[in-house]
Amino acid sequence: MADINNHNTEDYKVEGSNFSAQEENDIQNTIEEHLENDASETLDFSQWTLEKIAQEAEKIVNLEDAYHHHKKFYALRDAFTSTLEEETKDKKAHFIEQGGDELHFDYQPLVKSRFNALVSIFKEKLDQHHKEQEEIYTQNLEKRRAIIERLKNLYSDTQPGINYFKEIRSIKNDWQNAGHVSKSVFHTLYNDYYHHLNLFYQMLNLNKEYLEQEHEHNLEKRRQIIEHTRELLKEPLIQKALNDLQFLHKLWKEEAEPVAEEFQESTWEEFKKLSNQVIERKNELIAQISKEQESNLLRKNAIIEAIDKLAYPSNKVNHSYWQSAIQKVEKLREEFIALGKVPKKESAKNWQVFKETLRGFNLQKNNFYKEVKKLQHENLIKKRELIQIAKENQNSEDWEVAVPLFKELQKQWKNTGHITKSKTEKVWEEFQQACNAFFDNFRNKTGNGSGGDDWKENYRQKKQLLDRLKNLSEEEASLEVINEIKNQWNAIGKVPKEKLSINSEFNKTLKTKMKVNNLKMYNLSDENLSDSQLTEKARKYKNQISDLQNEISNLENNLSFFSNPTRENPLLAASFQNLDKKKEELEALKQALHQIIEDYDSSSEH
Repeated sequence: MADINNHNTEDYKVEGSNFSAQEENDIQNTIEEHLENDASETLDFSQWTLEKIAQEAEKIVNLEDAYHHHKKFYALRDAFTSTLEEETKDKKAHFIEQGGDELHFDYQPLVKSRFNALVSIFKEKLDQHHKEQEEIYTQNLEKRRAIIERLKNLYSDTQPGINYFKEIRSIKNDWQNAGHVSKSVFHTLYNDYYHHLNLFYQMLNLNKEYLEQEHEHNLEKRRQIIEHTRELLKEPLIQKALNDLQFLHKLWKEEAEPVAEEFQESTWEEFKKLSNQVIERKNELIAQISKEQESNLLRKNAIIEAIDKLAYPSNKVNHSYWQSAIQKVEKLREEFIALGKVPKKESAKNWQVFKETLRGFNLQKNNFYKEVKKLQHENLIKKRELIQIAKENQNSEDWEVAVPLFKELQKQWKNTGHITKSKTEKVWEEFQQACNAFFDNFRNKTGNGSGGDDWKENYRQKKQLLDRLKNLSEEEASLEVINEIKNQWNAIGKVPKEKLSINSEFNKTLKTKMKVNNLKMYNLSDENLSDSQLTEKARKYKNQISDLQNEISNLENNLSFFSNPTRENPLLAASFQNLDKKKEELEALKQALHQIIEDYDSSSEH
């Protein structure tokens, strides 16, 4: 770090002092350089999202003194532009990967128009501020010129009884508080002021009493400034210490000149030495920041490596793996962003590698789901072929050929694999209807369903299960126990026609036990159900889903009639709780319905 050295220049020099304004300006420049560096280091938003940048820009725009934050705002603007370009590039690459035509690509996120509006508002505020500032500068210029005239009159119109010490204090105080002026007149104006201040002190040399008063006052001021500077060595916030030091140097120049010759050099050297020590404290901060940034770099590199491993797993993976990986990568991405800065020389490279690694992960994920989509499409074609065969043969009465055919169709259906969720239910129902039509006709025409000894045995087993269910105490009737009984019941098979009432009795008892323990029917599994039973259960779930959707719609419609339909409204608290409960039940039913459709692929008999 550069020391503060003596230089020779006459700008702003007060006669009788042993240092120049240039030397003082060197100190000020050194301080400002560090302040500027710190400011620039805090204006790095390259790793922020578009939404976060827009939110921060909006905060600035809404401030009354928004114009004071112009550097930060324009840094946000540059970061937004850069991030949008990167995001557009990624979106375009993904669009083309999915088979899109580059000529048809267009990416206009909503946040873009919002941010552009913020930029326009900020520019208007800044223009208005500049206009008002110019008017203030003009007024301040007139004030300072009037002060210079007072200074000229003070030493040129020597009148008896004037208290020069009081007058010069008043002039200096007014000069310090006169406000900023335009940069174009600053240099000339200040030279003019210090020129006349020198002439005043030349005149004052003739009046020893007043000169001694002035020297004593300025010396005391210097000692105060030196003591404040010494305190800055203990200031925990180094940035604040530099800000305060800048002000103290301004005060030294305007309020602590001149002093008696024997104190000139000693006081200035002491102040200069302390100033350099305060500035050198920046090295402490730099070392601390450097250590933290190195630690951040190591952690960020570890995050990049973790994402890369997730993108390129060593074993064959499935849908569950990628869904879990997506969540893990999102957490890693958030951790990466939150970690903070890395050494400047590594920052661009680290950020670029991070983005490329994310792109690599997304590419591998997309490739997996492209392949899944392709397989689902192939499976859909196979299932439609099976549907066509089933429809063509559903009215066949050549039982020796048709029965094995439909069993083989069902077997092939189970082995074709999954299709897209949006088509699963429709395709399954279509196939199921054709199968049901054939087997219903088969039973009606052949009498295959009259029962026998096996059905009597089934009745005996079901009667035992029914009795066990009835005898369950409230404590014993857990979801696991009831589910076990139900699955055993489903596995038993049919009973004689005259004993069918046992099924209704079982279902009634089951519902009672479930209600007592506040359990839901859709929480039970569907093991050992036949295809027809699965179909009937799916139908019931569809009806329940439709009813719930209507109830939810009515509840939301009723809430909309209130002027303040919020959860904080005590009158509506119960309504919102009821709405939440029904939405949870709706989601559970939808999942249960989808599970029934999936379970059909693993059922073993019609």
